[in-house]
Amino acid sequence: MYVDIVPNRGSPPAVLLRESVRDGMKVRKCTLSNLSDWPSSQVDLLRRVLRGETLVPLGDAFDILRSRPHGHVAAVLGTMRRVGIEALLDRESSPARDRCAAMIAARIVEPRSKLATARALDPATLTSTLGEMLSVEASDEDDLYAAMDWLLARQARVEKRLAKRHLADGALVLYDLTSTYFEGRTCPLAKLGYSRDGKKGTLQIGIGLLCNAEGCPVAVEVFAGNVGDPKTLATQIEKLRKRFTLSRLVLVGDRGVLTEARITEELRGVEGLDWITALRAPAIQSLVESGSLQLSLFDQRDLGEIADPRYPGERLVVCKNPLLAEERARKREDLLQATERELARVHAATVRAKRALRGKDKIALRVGKVLGRFKMGKHFRLTIDETSLRYERDVTRIAEEAALDGIYVLRTSVAADKLATPDVVRSYKRLASVERAFRSLKTVDLMVRPIHHRKADRVRAHVLLCMLAYYVEWHMRRALAPMLFDDDDKAAAEAARRSPVAPARRSKRALRKAADKHDENGLPTHSFRSLLRDLATLAKNRVQPKASGALPFDLVTTPTPVQQRAFDLLGVSCRM
Repeated sequence: MYVDIVPNRGSPPAVLLRESVRDGMKVRKCTLSNLSDWPSSQVDLLRRVLRGETLVPLGDAFDILRSRPHGHVAAVLGTMRRVGIEALLDRESSPARDRCAAMIAARIVEPRSKLATARALDPATLTSTLGEMLSVEASDEDDLYAAMDWLLARQARVEKRLAKRHLADGALVLYDLTSTYFEGRTCPLAKLGYSRDGKKGTLQIGIGLLCNAEGCPVAVEVFAGNVGDPKTLATQIEKLRKRFTLSRLVLVGDRGVLTEARITEELRGVEGLDWITALRAPAIQSLVESGSLQLSLFDQRDLGEIADPRYPGERLVVCKNPLLAEERARKREDLLQATERELARVHAATVRAKRALRGKDKIALRVGKVLGRFKMGKHFRLTIDETSLRYERDVTRIAEEAALDGIYVLRTSVAADKLATPDVVRSYKRLASVERAFRSLKTVDLMVRPIHHRKADRVRAHVLLCMLAYYVEWHMRRALAPMLFDDDDKAAAEAARRSPVAPARRSKRALRKAADKHDENGLPTHSFRSLLRDLATLAKNRVQPKASGALPFDLVTTPTPVQQRAFDLLGVSCRM
């Protein structure tokens, strides 16, 4: 392609844009456009462009005023809009709704305090395009706190809309609790209680989470740190039956929540309300002693169903997992040895030459601390007097407990024609998805802790924000699974299991991704966090042309193949 100037007798020459076309042995000229009306300066510029000349050095043509990390924000906000988070909060647009959406997105992009979030939204101190995308750049921490109060007042409506999306009548509902430690001592919810984080002596709050059968969060509630797990059940049943208007459901909870007392007082006899839970070790031992559970049942299989008169109208599903048996035996032996080492120190203190430990009460106090730490007192015979300590393992008790290693018993009120025996086991094992949600909320991704809020309602709003952020992350992980280390072929993995009691194994596709560190398209495999960091390198640049009177404009970085693949899987655009 070239510019050709053709003489035109007494008239001005014709300026033509042409290209050469070979026709056999001949070369013919093909006219593409008549440029005779163009100013000579423009014709000259076009000629230089066609020759491949650089008209103006890039540094002399533009200034990059600012580069803002954008890709991760586009991925999160695009997903939020795809799943309708903003409409979930409120059908009418408002500054409060936009600020709540910003806090939900910020929890996924980079979890931080509300003060730090406000600074990250401000144009002077921003760390991404989140503030400008939601038009909340001018928000300070007081605005965010006000938005949290606004959100908490709508929690019931938000959860009801989530339940309408993800729970149907007769649905399987998963319920579990966790606790997390609290910073400060003025919040009325923060109480001394059992710490699942191993932070002994710290104030705690409890968090109860309701999910559907796939582990998608539907509702969350915050409890005082000293409230026992079973005491939280009544509010959840009321929420499911009255607020979500579920006339039939199957509630799945662990043995610490659905205790015998809760089943008797709150579940049994309620029409349309069924449950699945597990028995504690003493109850299993009682089944063996009564003869209802014969250990020979597991000689040929790992799963069976029994009945016992103490559980009228219920089905008892007994399971044995050999790997679980090995792990329990190993753990018991480790604890026994640790207990013996500590008891040996107490014994040594009673026989040392100087300042020997004396007094039955003092010796018993030291022994009690050891047994309380390792919980192995039932497996030792102890003799304590004023001057000595003697101890030995109770071999008979240890053998009785070892005989039940790997055995667990599920109890359910669901009839066999509605839920087969293997499906009872599969349903109970779905509680693992709630545990994954807690792991994401507390440590891996969303960092619900440390909690510094002093007001109880602010703590509740903070936990609700984190639950909604996990709702978005849950959808993102499902969409992005092919390029994450997550197993994106769970159906094949489940089909390969010989029994629902057998340990879960990853699919061949997931194992291949883990080994090769690349997906089926040859792209690097990521964790969810590392993929977000990769997406954050896609920037939105503010460009200022140096030409007089030219206005600045935004230019988004061209996505890499990995980034484009992520946006394609999410179904969103990086140029939103």
